Amino acid sequence: MVDSTGAAVRKRWVVGITGASGSVYGTRLIHVLLAMDIDVHLIVTEAGWRVLKEELGWETSRRQAALEAEFKDHLSSGRLIFHPNADIGASIASGSFRVEGMIVMPCSMGTLASIAHGISDDLMTRAADVMLKEGRKLVLVPRETPLHAIHLENMLTLARLGVKLVPAMPAFYYGPQSLNDIVNFLVGKVLDQLPLDHDLYRRWGDEQDGATPPDHHRTN
Repeated sequence: MVDSTGAAVRKRWVVGITGASGSVYGTRLIHVLLAMDIDVHLIVTEAGWRVLKEELGWETSRRQAALEAEFKDHLSSGRLIFHPNADIGASIASGSFRVEGMIVMPCSMGTLASIAHGISDDLMTRAADVMLKEGRKLVLVPRETPLHAIHLENMLTLARLGVKLVPAMPAFYYGPQSLNDIVNFLVGKVLDQLPLDHDLYRRWGDEQDGATPPDHHRTN
């Protein structure tokens, strides 16, 4: 990607965190993207903030401070750009603002339904709608069980539009040793869809090919 002067700029990805369980997936994804020198535009729904508090212990009454505590200088440096979900006039609400694509991780069934039916009444769903209309990457990580027919029909609608659906389903063939390993696996499966190179988990056949397995105890 280049700017108006022709100079190269860092890649930009939008990351959404909704009220589905699994907010650790979204925060881990952000850390990995930032480590790859990618700029991240972050949206969190109101329910998403609630889950960040319940699952990760974030002090969400002071949201800016909570983000600074988690992502440190990436926020002040402008590498991580936080957009309130009510800010329908944010840069990422327009197709003229260039980004590579968007990942919603985790994605609630409510957000998924709104995207599937073109209901863009907040920044999360508007940004996703922009990805669809501009033909950009859109990856959703639904986290719900069991699934009923409406959930499945909405997913089918999105799949037919080219949206990549990566359900939060862990695998065990690579021998996970910790919760971090399971989180890294899901984040790695999302990165595969972008596609971005990573070594977050051992791929099937890696050891036979002489590849070095990832460090199971790594957290960043």
